[in-house]
Amino acid sequence: MYVEMRNIYKQYGNFRASDNVSFGIEKGKLAALLGPSGSGKTTLLRMIAGLENPNAGDIFIDGNRVNDIPAAKREIGFVFQSYALFRYMTVYDNIAFGLKVQKADKTYIKKRVTELIELIGLKGLEKRYPSQLSGGQRQRVGIARALAVEPKFIMCDEPISALDVSIQAQVVNLLIKLQREMGLTYLFISHDLSMVKHISDRVGVMYLGSFVELASNEVLYSSPKHPYTQALISAIPEADPDYESQKEKTKLEGEVPSPLNPPSGCKFRTRCKYATERCAQEPPVFREVEPDHFVACHLFDKDGEK
Repeated sequence: MYVEMRNIYKQYGNFRASDNVSFGIEKGKLAALLGPSGSGKTTLLRMIAGLENPNAGDIFIDGNRVNDIPAAKREIGFVFQSYALFRYMTVYDNIAFGLKVQKADKTYIKKRVTELIELIGLKGLEKRYPSQLSGGQRQRVGIARALAVEPKFIMCDEPISALDVSIQAQVVNLLIKLQREMGLTYLFISHDLSMVKHISDRVGVMYLGSFVELASNEVLYSSPKHPYTQALISAIPEADPDYESQKEKTKLEGEVPSPLNPPSGCKFRTRCKYATERCAQEPPVFREVEPDHFVACHLFDKDGEK
């Protein structure tokens, strides 16, 4: 695995944002994380980036343990939902910022930034400020800034949710184009199930700080096993209105419990129609129920079948 987290715990007071999380991403692949707000997705990204430290567990990038390596030296690119551009800097200076922090040679900075501006399709806008750009243009600047330090690993936290629908496809297509051309590895957070289905190689589903399911894109979308994943997949709208009206949808009862006071045993049990007394008493083990298909549910404790 190019990026790997092993037995990660992260605690904020009484709130456990990451509860024994382990997963990995192969080099050149795009992994995506799904789950409700408060499930711990962004916390994982921040720990990989070095912006947060785990209370326990290890993080590896390209085979090297990076727990004690500062964020600036991890060679990771980060694309934010809110663009996170410096509003008093021009397009050029925003993209050049990371290289200047690294004290790169001025000649190299100019060459690198010029290449990226052309690559993202913003040639001629170098001297504009973020307020003079559209949302899609701002996100392109954010992508170029992430690429400026030549990382092999890019993390994207809801990178298109703030954009108009007409622009979202352009940004996603740009990210995929860059991945193929530059051999990038991605970790992608999104609430857009259809988009994740379109772009990802591997998908992890989180709920209240833990993984409930992890599998390849094809397997997870065609054969979801965890009740929460089944509900998510069934909610994806279909282009065919006849099929949409006939397909069976899994409806969840109630709301996501407070992360500060999660249910005992299985954290999903208060919304699960299959819940038993055992679910209230014993947390399910996140186990491999089929080759490279992991599920945390008592329904699949034996042979991967209900």
